[in-house]
Amino acid sequence: MSTNGHSPILVVSADPDRVQRVTDALRSTGQDVAVEQRGSAASAQMGEGGPEVLVLDLAFPELDMQRLREALGEASPAPEPLEAVERRQIAAMLRHTGGNRRKAAQLLGLARSTLLAKIRRYGLESAATHAEV
Repeated sequence: MSTNGHSPILVVSADPDRVQRVTDALRSTGQDVAVEQRGSAASAQMGEGGPEVLVLDLAFPELDMQRLREALGEASPAPEPLEAVERRQIAAMLRHTGGNRRKAAQLLGLARSTLLAKIRRYGLESAATHAEV
């Protein structure tokens, strides 16, 4: 615990220049700052009574980005729904063909009737006539 009643901000980086810039900036605002250059030492401080704020150098050699993403809940973004991808591709093809539905269907590998149904389903009628989506 620091003198102001708050846990210091823990800065973790192996780059001395980066550490200096960050700690100078934080200390200039009255923050208490602790610095660790080794991941093992930093992890020892991370627990009950440890810092409430962690400044982590993402170029830190010991950093496992995949595990960090998982810990932050961003291991892998949800895949885009197939309908959204299909809508976007149809709209792009209609722009590419200047609204020519027959040519768009041919390039997409669809029957023209299937393309027309998808244009209606996705509300792309204006793209098919004006090529503006």
